[in-house]
Amino acid sequence: MSMSPTVIILACLGFFLDQSVWAHVGGQDKPFCSAWPSAVVPQGGHVTLRCHYRRGFNIFTLYKKDGVPVPELYNRIFWNSFLISPVTPAHAGTNRCRGFRPHSPTEWSAPSNPLVIMVTGLYEKPSLTARPGPTVRAGENVTLSCSSQSSFDIYHLSREGEAHELRLPAVPSINGTFQADFPLGPATHGETYRCFGSFHGSPYEWSDPSDPLPVSVTGNPSSSWPSPTEPSFKTGIARHLHAVIRYSVAIILFTILPFFLLHRWCSKKKMLL
Repeated sequence: MSMSPTVIILACLGFFLDQSVWAHVGGQDKPFCSAWPSAVVPQGGHVTLRCHYRRGFNIFTLYKKDGVPVPELYNRIFWNSFLISPVTPAHAGTNRCRGFRPHSPTEWSAPSNPLVIMVTGLYEKPSLTARPGPTVRAGENVTLSCSSQSSFDIYHLSREGEAHELRLPAVPSINGTFQADFPLGPATHGETYRCFGSFHGSPYEWSDPSDPLPVSVTGNPSSSWPSPTEPSFKTGIARHLHAVIRYSVAIILFTILPFFLLHRWCSKKKMLL
């Protein structure tokens, strides 16, 4: 049995809108899990895990997806936030939360986004240097080198005030250290950086942070040099414009399609008459 063109068009349009709306919502149909003040926590410190949900779920349970299981998290119910103190290496890993309603304990939300907790202070700190130096001219290429005598597998570079980090594998250097070079591209403005080292077997357990390295920029930065570690404003505008165009097309289709189908139906009726 073959499907009519009308049914096929409606099915395709429904799929298009479903995908567009789901992409626009961005997975808000599940709790959002965050860490305060930061997901990078020194050993012996404290961190508060928070779960937010827009559909009335205000009681949550927390569980680890990987890493060492933490008995204190099992069957633990909490309201919106959960304090972990003192933080130990066992708390490092990927966490998720799920919400439920008190009057309906069998109704659970979908799992939240993964929240990775990194525990620092487990190994000696690496050193961080800048090439050509910590003071550069605007537009000059900058490379940060993280190195250590310890045979770290991975180095993590963080920028002050940023939640995300860059990571690169460590390679042996000619002077006997293990090193990773982070090319940041043209300098635009001053920032302060730190780096950490870790091993493949325990990727969420990091070393002490390196000493902070301020990189200062002299001269007037050009708007043609976007920051290498953050998206440009034009990229954000382009993405937003793309979403607007998709929704505009969907609205136009929904407006025109009924008239097209009605016109086609009327034409067939006239031919039959």
